Amino acid sequence: MNLRSKRNNNEIIHQNKKREVESTKISKNFVSHFENLPNEIIYEIFNYLDIYDIYYGFFNLKKRFENLYGHLNPYLRINISTMSKIRFDDYHQKIIIPNRQRILILRLSNPFTTDIIFSPPKIILKFVQLKTLILDKTDSTYLKNILKHMIHLPELSSLSINLIDFIKNSTEFYLQIFRLPKLKYCKLNFQIMAHLDVSSTSTNISSPIEHFVYEPLFPMESFENLLSFLPQLRHLPIHNIHDYRHRETNFSPLRLKSFTNISLKLSSMNFNRLEEIIKNYFYYIEVLHITSCDDPEFLNVKRWERLITSFMPNLRIFNMNHTGLADKYHDVINQFNSSFWINKKWYFTHEHITKDNAQTGIFYSMNPYRRKRYTVDWQKSEQTCLDIKENNFRSVKHVFIDGKQVSKNYPDYFSNATELTINSFENESHISISTILNTIFPLKQLTKTKILPERCTIEQFQFILCLFPQLKYLHVGMGKVEIETFIPYLSSRPFVQTHPLFFLRIGQLRKKSIPQLNRLIKLNHLHDHYLIKIVCCDLYLWW
Repeated sequence: MNLRSKRNNNEIIHQNKKREVESTKISKNFVSHFENLPNEIIYEIFNYLDIYDIYYGFFNLKKRFENLYGHLNPYLRINISTMSKIRFDDYHQKIIIPNRQRILILRLSNPFTTDIIFSPPKIILKFVQLKTLILDKTDSTYLKNILKHMIHLPELSSLSINLIDFIKNSTEFYLQIFRLPKLKYCKLNFQIMAHLDVSSTSTNISSPIEHFVYEPLFPMESFENLLSFLPQLRHLPIHNIHDYRHRETNFSPLRLKSFTNISLKLSSMNFNRLEEIIKNYFYYIEVLHITSCDDPEFLNVKRWERLITSFMPNLRIFNMNHTGLADKYHDVINQFNSSFWINKKWYFTHEHITKDNAQTGIFYSMNPYRRKRYTVDWQKSEQTCLDIKENNFRSVKHVFIDGKQVSKNYPDYFSNATELTINSFENESHISISTILNTIFPLKQLTKTKILPERCTIEQFQFILCLFPQLKYLHVGMGKVEIETFIPYLSSRPFVQTHPLFFLRIGQLRKKSIPQLNRLIKLNHLHDHYLIKIVCCDLYLWW
């Protein structure tokens, strides 16, 4: 790291310490004023706080606050997301274990916490009031052990699972979910060893699920069977429905009156195949979101008008996003401006994007939703034919940055962003990067960062910590050389006392290097300081 970078890092550290001193002064004044509030107002404030924040902030402050804590709502909402290992241990002992029977909502966003809270697995049966369970970034090995007990939870109505590894027998896993007797909402996201296929499954399972969100690959030929398992289905987002096998499928018409809302992101699927699904299953659909690519027939306005008129007579919201060749969009946009579309208040726009000397186009509905994610592409050249420029980014929480050459004049600002993913980290001037990033979003409020390139060095790691003073979760990639020098650095823990970071994921490791990595971890006694997991060639550390 050069002298200018070191000087910049020292300035960042100085500003962080200054903010801490100012925060301490404010907190002392806050307590003296807060205690004058009536109980009703304090309870109202407590409704916006996590139970542990209430306990940690007020329980030992004054006897009055301790009494207020004791008379809180008997049903607890537990959200364990970005939390250090030390704080979690305290949370687990003082909040979760004594109150298992009171927990209404439980969210775990950490590969380690599921193993700890549900150990042994049958301990989940003590959560008798549990209605909502969110398992984010857990691994399949332990999930299988607790899933068989979930069927005995009397109140479980909402289940979200996001795995960091593979499901080998995805169909059996899928059917276990459908057997849960009171489940109304289910969201699944995991990698699969083989494509999920329930088309050949024979069963009399009838799930009560009404809202089903499915993010892994889903084969088109299983669509009919999926609906047969979900007779009460209302809302169905499928994030990656594909037609890779190009099998001839004989669909049988099935009209579910409750099935009114669907969102499909299509992969290797042409318009003819989508049309088959629409004709057989979408009669009662009121809300349709379609994301497609390549096949120009998705922009055939006459086919859409016939489909909507004859097979989706109840449709009131129609959103489309299609990526393809840009030269067609000038004529297409005029066709979608006919009275058929205007009378329904369905409006569209398009833009051309030139990147790496190739031109593509995006045809999409205008302002279909308030987006929470946004991609900043530094390599994208001027955009032409952009009918409407989006300028309200307050809803964006996660910013993705792509492109190797940074731009000094990016016009948009994401005031509420807390997560950042960078697809390139090759710019040599660290100071210019920090200056540019700070014009896109406030660096000090970012808590999660993911750096995708696989060559993150110790110097870059140190710079990232200085650049993002509130960073708690970091995901980086490393090669064999970098990881061999980084493990001893981790054992010395020079950053632990000076930075709030407490979770590190090192990805893109080579499978053949895992045995050597385990030896390095043991040699440097990393288990003395961190909880450690290696899952699918990713190293997870929590402290």
